[in-house]
Amino acid sequence: MAVSLLYLPNWIKQHLFIDKNFIDLTDAEIQDIKSRISKFQDDKPEISIMIPAWNEENNIYRALSSLASSNTKRRVEIVVINNNSTDETQKVLEILGVRNYLQPIQGTPFARQLGLENAKGKYHLCADSDTFYPPDWIDCMIKPMDENKDIVGVYGRYAFLPPHKNGRFLLWIYERLTGIIIRIRKKKREYINVLGFNMGFLTNVAKNNGGFKVTDVRKFDNALGSEYFVEEAEDGRMALNLMKSGRLKLVKSNQARVFTSSRRLVAEGGIFTSFINRFKTHTQRFSEYVNGK
Repeated sequence: MAVSLLYLPNWIKQHLFIDKNFIDLTDAEIQDIKSRISKFQDDKPEISIMIPAWNEENNIYRALSSLASSNTKRRVEIVVINNNSTDETQKVLEILGVRNYLQPIQGTPFARQLGLENAKGKYHLCADSDTFYPPDWIDCMIKPMDENKDIVGVYGRYAFLPPHKNGRFLLWIYERLTGIIIRIRKKKREYINVLGFNMGFLTNVAKNNGGFKVTDVRKFDNALGSEYFVEEAEDGRMALNLMKSGRLKLVKSNQARVFTSSRRLVAEGGIFTSFINRFKTHTQRFSEYVNGK
C-alpha cells in the first residue's frame, strides 16, 4: 500500500502521544512502554538496534515505543547511545529500563561508532530518536542479508511526519521526488542513498571495514545551508566501507518504511525552502548521479 497523501498509517498513532512530553505520561503509559522494551533486551541477541540520542527526552520514548511493538520473533537488543545529553534523556532511559551507553565525545559519528563497538548481534540496525518504526521493520530489513550472503548492508525508504497541526501535502511531493532521485543514484552513487535512521548491516563486516569514522563530524540535524553543515556523513561513509565486502540492498517494502521528524527541514528554513534548496543541489549534481563522475 502506498504512503497516504493526507494521513499517517494506523500503526503509528499509538506511539505519537500527542501534546505529551515524557513528564506528562501516566504511570500506566510508562509501565506499558517499559514492559514492551524489556522483551527486546536480550543478552545474546541476533540483532542489535542502536540509537544515538542527544537531548531527546521528549522524542526518544516515542521511537522506543514503536520499536518495542515489533512483531519479530528474533532475539533483539535495543540500545541507546546517550551522546552527552544535558537534558533528562538519561533519566528517561533509566525509567524505561533500556540498555544504554554514554558517549561523552559530541557528534553523531562518535555515538554510532560506540554503538557499533558494543553491539552484540550478528546484524546491526541503525535507528534514530525522532523516528517511528513499523511493526515488521526489523524482519524486513534483516531478510535480504539472511537470504543472500553477497548483501552486507541494507537501507529502507522513509516518509516525514508533518509539523504539529500541518498537513503532509508538500512532504508527500518531496518524498515522491526523493524516490526518483534515489532510483537514479542507485547505480553510480548508491552510498548517498543510505541514511542512518533506516539502515542495517552485518556487524563484523562493519567493524572490520572502518565503521562510522569520518574526517568531519556533523551535528545532529546537519541542516543544509547552515554554518555547521558538512558534506561527509557517517552513514554514507559506512555504506562505502560496507561496499568493500559486498553489495547494498534497497528494501522497497512499505512494511519497512519509517516515519521521521521533519525538524531538519524546518531548521533549513521550512519545508518549501528546503525543497527548493535540495532541488538546486540535485540539479547541479545530476550528471554525477548518472555518470558517477
